[in-house]
Amino acid sequence: MAIGSVFRSEDVPAAERFDRWRELIDHSRANDTTSPHATDFHAELRVMELGPVTVWRTSFSPARFRRSRRRIRRGDPELYHLSLLTDGGLTLLHERGGTATIGPRGLLVDSSWQACESHACASGPAAEGRPGVVAGVGVDLPKALLPLPPQRVERLLGRGLSVGDGTGALLADFLTGLDRQADSLQPADAPRLGTVTLDLVSAFFAHALDAEADLPPETRHEVLARRVRTFIRQHLPDPQLTPGTVAAAHHISLSHLHRVFGEQSQGETVAAWIRSQRLERIRADLADPALRTTPVHVLAARWGMPHASQLTRAFRAAYGLSPRDYRRQALPERA
Repeated sequence: MAIGSVFRSEDVPAAERFDRWRELIDHSRANDTTSPHATDFHAELRVMELGPVTVWRTSFSPARFRRSRRRIRRGDPELYHLSLLTDGGLTLLHERGGTATIGPRGLLVDSSWQACESHACASGPAAEGRPGVVAGVGVDLPKALLPLPPQRVERLLGRGLSVGDGTGALLADFLTGLDRQADSLQPADAPRLGTVTLDLVSAFFAHALDAEADLPPETRHEVLARRVRTFIRQHLPDPQLTPGTVAAAHHISLSHLHRVFGEQSQGETVAAWIRSQRLERIRADLADPALRTTPVHVLAARWGMPHASQLTRAFRAAYGLSPRDYRRQALPERA
């Protein structure tokens, strides 16, 4: 069974689409929702319950959301809301008078206990008679779980934040990747994924508030290990990539890198992970028909392994075949 539930407007009668989608959104974000396209509404929604954390991906026709004091008085679950936009535009009007607007790869933060109004608009033109869509990923997490002083987090509410680099990019990439992999994830994965989401949000908020020292060590270690893995993936073609260069790039000692990485990778070393990532990419290239005529040593050099003997030993140890034998097996000779 895949993780999460999915709603597609095309699966229900046209007259019921907007109301059904609005009801689903209302479960985690109590709003009075309206749309000029309610009679011809198009939407998709995937909701993933990851323990106490909810992550949901949606695309929908332009709409407006209003959270009034009256709605809040009916019951406040005390949740922080994060809205990461992947398409379209979103403007938030906060009860304190502030306004924030974001576009794709922008992120807005608000809460269930503060009144606000937001307008979601499409960035692209209509297609085949349909209005353009707004798309993004939302995160709803309990205020009580965030390991940061609420009075400090209050400074982020109603603000648009950048996720172009650092911990913001880690969070954005994780959330969009979570949606892409949702069909292959199992319910048993949910608690761990919820913990990772909370750690990344906590680190992102702490960085924005210059409050990293307030985070528990396990959260800092989780985020550091993810930053290290991202750095390694980006620099695999560099033959000079070593644990030492990774530690230097992150301004930490080599011993600290080994300790944190080992904690987060079931004891696997940094060097072993670099090697396994390179071998996986070389193996994929060897099985690619478009690269059939590219010499093995060229493919290996592309991924930071320029020495043929080193590649052959490591490849055989990992997959039980030499690179040439693996290619012959993966790409049988054409008649």
